[in-house]
Amino acid sequence: MSQTAAEPLKFAYWVPNVSGGLVISSIEQRTSWDIDYNRKLAQIAEASGFDYALSQIRFTAGYGADSQHESVSFSHALLAATEKLRVIAAVLPGPWHPALLAKQIATISQLTNGRVDVNVVSGWFRGEFAAIGEPWLDHDERYRRSEEFIRAIRGIWTEESFNLRGDFYRFNDYAVKPKPIGQPQVFQGGSSRAARDMAARVSDWYFTNGNTPEGLRAQVDDIRTKEKTFGKSWRTKVGINSFGIVRETEQEAKAVLNEIIEKAIPQAVQGFHHEVQNAGNASPEREGNWAKSTLEDLVQYNDGFRSNLIGTPEQVAERIIGLKRAGADLILLGFLHFQEEVEYFGKHVLPLVRELEANEAQASIAAE
Repeated sequence: MSQTAAEPLKFAYWVPNVSGGLVISSIEQRTSWDIDYNRKLAQIAEASGFDYALSQIRFTAGYGADSQHESVSFSHALLAATEKLRVIAAVLPGPWHPALLAKQIATISQLTNGRVDVNVVSGWFRGEFAAIGEPWLDHDERYRRSEEFIRAIRGIWTEESFNLRGDFYRFNDYAVKPKPIGQPQVFQGGSSRAARDMAARVSDWYFTNGNTPEGLRAQVDDIRTKEKTFGKSWRTKVGINSFGIVRETEQEAKAVLNEIIEKAIPQAVQGFHHEVQNAGNASPEREGNWAKSTLEDLVQYNDGFRSNLIGTPEQVAERIIGLKRAGADLILLGFLHFQEEVEYFGKHVLPLVRELEANEAQASIAAE
């Protein structure tokens, strides 16, 4: 039995710490970006069986997201409101220096019994960097900087006296005390050659945009091959983005999807499409995130509809297992109405997933 098949899938949800919800549409979204809503949501997610929450990082308004809470401090607030949930704080190299982030995360880890992780985002929104006066590096240079950033924070957390002579960062006998409790997990995103190579060298987790099982399998196989090439000593785990629309009937679920798309905000979707297509096509092989996304895909920011978790609880659970067979270790979910739908998902979908996992494990043992 493969390691991926043997381990239960992890589940995460997008933290709505940015206004506008998770779709660029005028459809009703009973979701709020304020702290009271998000504290309650974190508690519901924890009670419903979710393992992680992923906060978002945005510095400027755009594409339906007019207001944004900063991710690291917001993540700390959610950790303070929960007991088991792990929270992943998204950060951008450039605006963050690794010394600052390493110190922030070490402190939060001490305050929350080691439940904080980080998602290193290499950057897709050029206008955001221009607005805050940060240099906008070429695509592969952004990933080179992110890799050095990850090596720096991990070194600061694990070495008593950290030294680095890099192309982007320099450290001289730098020590952080206290260290984090345990080792914070390092997540990253991206679909380009540079992103997958970085994952295969240094990251604990690789997030990819929504995709079919076949598309996901191709990415996972590529990372596994590169891990061997680079001599990585641990397995990169893989998370896939998805947007959940789970209803009693398939017709109801598809009707919601159709309404989301019919009520898409054209100017905002087209603006987002222009920005991310530039980012996706900026990689040398033109295969970065969003390089092949359609306008309909981009009504949900990270191609979440493409994972097809849209239907009845039974259909969605079966499709989740299909993504697991393709190599997924974690399903990252967005919803229209977060509090009520996270609870519904935990009550009606997660038990089915666990039952299917148990059946597959028994069948695998019987076949050995």
